[in-house]
This record gives sequence, C-alpha cells and structure tokens, in this order.
Amino acid sequence: MKAKEIRDMPDDELAEQITTFRKDLFGRRFANATGELENTAGVGHARRDLARALTIARERALTAERRSEDIETDRHG
Repeated sequence: MKAKEIRDMPDDELAEQITTFRKDLFGRRFANATGELENTAGVGHARRDLARALTIARERALTAERRSEDIETDRHG
C-alpha cells in the first residue's frame, strides 16, 4: 500500500489497517518459519507496509500534540 493511500485514511480506519498489517506480518513470519511461505519477499513488503502506517500514525499524533500545546500556550501566554 502506498503512503498516499494511507495518508488519505481517517484515523479510525488507519488504526484498523495497522492491526491488519500486524496480523498479516505475523502470519507471513509464521508461514516462513514453518516453511509454508513460497514468496519470502512478502515478509519484507508486509514489514514496510506496517512501518509506513505506524510512521503516519506517529506523525498525526505529534501534529495533534503540537496543536494542543499551541492552544494551551495561547490560553496561558
């Protein structure tokens, strides 16, 4: 999944997608460990998809935190 697609998701959908990516990665790692996975490159793709989603979620959290600090500073400043 591309970063643009992830950025266009609302927060709740992004959280669901992160959960899905985590489950997918776990399944791929498990299949790889048991020798059932044919396309081992899928593990790397799953890791990168999860990392992209987590990065975007973190960016949103930091942005929200900065906004709340700015609002707090405006009230008391």
